[in-house]
Amino acid sequence: MVDVEGNGARPPDLVEVAAVPVRGGIVGKPLVWLVRPAVPITWQARKIHGISNDDVASAPTIDAVADEILVALGDAIPVGHAVHVDLDVLHRSLPGWDHPTALDTLKLARRCYDLESYKLTALVEHRHLDTDLPARMKAHRADYDALVTARLFADLASGFAPGGATLGDLVEIASSGKRGNSTPTTDEAPTLFELP
Repeated sequence: MVDVEGNGARPPDLVEVAAVPVRGGIVGKPLVWLVRPAVPITWQARKIHGISNDDVASAPTIDAVADEILVALGDAIPVGHAVHVDLDVLHRSLPGWDHPTALDTLKLARRCYDLESYKLTALVEHRHLDTDLPARMKAHRADYDALVTARLFADLASGFAPGGATLGDLVEIASSGKRGNSTPTTDEAPTLFELP
């Protein structure tokens, strides 16, 4: 699971990155990097995530932490909410990083739930995804957003089929108009929760 926060520039530079491993259906702890961007954080971006230029004044640049982030991402399948946004920033910031596919919880949620809004905040409220989170964690910070998205993903994957949907199921569901609970699964294929 990945989430990024930017500096408000167009295109944005990284300010914060979080990755949360999900293995065997178990949501791990967030790994977080605060990054000093080359261009200052705009007031509009600060208003959203609350990260100021003072907060990142002594933070490392992306070049200094790129190897750590790449190790954390490894060969895992990136998952995120509106993941194309996160991937765009990560690809520009981490040249050479590659992955065979990615999964979008926004697309999966639209197939699974019938709601007026599919914003992450609405889904957190709908599925009670922020239960027992530390009080220091706030929405629109990378660690919070990555963690509740990981919980959403686990909830969605387990809801599509008994024992959890396979990776192939999730890719197909995300790209089709099918609603979740009636989607067939392949018995022989490992579920996403069985992937390394």
